[in-house]
Amino acid sequence: MDFSKITNEKVKQAIEALDAGDKSWYTFFTTDPKMTDDGNKVDFKSFFAKALGNEKFLTIDKVENEGRDVSGNFKAGQWGTFKVFFKFHLNAEGKFDCLDIGQSH
Repeated sequence: MDFSKITNEKVKQAIEALDAGDKSWYTFFTTDPKMTDDGNKVDFKSFFAKALGNEKFLTIDKVENEGRDVSGNFKAGQWGTFKVFFKFHLNAEGKFDCLDIGQSH
């Protein structure tokens, strides 16, 4: 997997951790980040307790918004493979305090 298209270093490192199923994924976020999945509020920790190690990017197709918005083909465990977006929101302390994900159209 080529992560070099991701221009924001923190986003790149977080997605590398996600794809590796590495619990360091959580260290990039505040203690209680907000999260939406297709516009619906979800609990970040519960969501990734199931997803981490089972879901990952297969390709990075587009990077926007100073490297904080990433889209590409994604393997979503039992749900199959489809195009998704991840939008990372960075707070003043340098941690992600919100993550918006969903299917790309």
